[in-house]
Amino acid sequence: MDERMRFVIRLKDGESMAALCREFGISRKAGYKIFERYEECGLEGLTDRARRPHRYANQLPAQIEAAIVAAKREKPHWGARKIRERLLRRLPSEVKIPARSTITAFERLFKEKGLPQAIRSDNGVPFASPNGLFNLSRLSVWWLRLGITIERIKPGHPQQNGRHERMHLTLKKETTRAAGANLLQQQAKFDAFLEEFNNERPHEALDMKCPAELYSSSCRPYQGLQELSSPFHDKTVVVTNCGRLCLYRKKINLSTCLAGQAVGVKEVDDGIWLVRFMDYDLGYVDLEEKTLQPLPNPFGPKLLPMCPVRTGWGRSGSSTHMGRSGRARRRMGRRSSRGI
Repeated sequence: MDERMRFVIRLKDGESMAALCREFGISRKAGYKIFERYEECGLEGLTDRARRPHRYANQLPAQIEAAIVAAKREKPHWGARKIRERLLRRLPSEVKIPARSTITAFERLFKEKGLPQAIRSDNGVPFASPNGLFNLSRLSVWWLRLGITIERIKPGHPQQNGRHERMHLTLKKETTRAAGANLLQQQAKFDAFLEEFNNERPHEALDMKCPAELYSSSCRPYQGLQELSSPFHDKTVVVTNCGRLCLYRKKINLSTCLAGQAVGVKEVDDGIWLVRFMDYDLGYVDLEEKTLQPLPNPFGPKLLPMCPVRTGWGRSGSSTHMGRSGRARRRMGRRSSRGI
């Protein structure tokens, strides 16, 4: 990515494409492709793209596998043909095979247990994106839209999510050593562990009580996404699918994780606009330079207490710190955005 960034910077400084391609040892076709990706997606376009195949010829989607396993568990003496026929009858004819998104997995949980006040996570995908603005991912933006606070642990500090990590250690010891001989046996091990861990196994951290004795669902019901409004801003702008902010015919790269989201913008100085998403100030847009200078990361790692046991939810990832610079900083000085 560093090489691509240097290539683009020198290209924008006026050096010729042909000369730069010779110096970097790439074809002109590759050079134009790099520049086009930058023009389309900003810095995110310069990162390495996944090379894994989009699909595998013989791989079943996860929900189809789960349906087969569930059907086999319900009817252990049925053969494959009967199981298949049962699934065909129960699934609507228009249902396709593609795997559901991670969000659809969380949506079912929120409907059943309610919304947590906060979710603590590490810095990995899909909870965070190493290339997104403030390391936000589409999943974490969706959490914010639902009113869920993001808590991120510091990179390399799993002890900040100690209860979660300790549970995984117990899970591995009791269900994978030795592992089940096949998928059905392994699922049975997981099911037995779940029942024992929640309802039978005393926990020293809980004063020798079981989690089920203390857990209660959240009192915040899941009601889907509410409409966003920005009453204290000059404009409300919807971020484009490629992550851009279009303002007065100028296109400013924001972040693809915010694609489709409404952000408020307010002119705070001549040609300088504050960009705000929900209750979070993102940064200042300079219309002349067509750039966003991010404010300090509002989602960065902090000293985090462990979440209350009552809710049963884990809380807390990492982020880069980016501050204002350039023309926006010179013109804004020490202006605070909090009172705007």
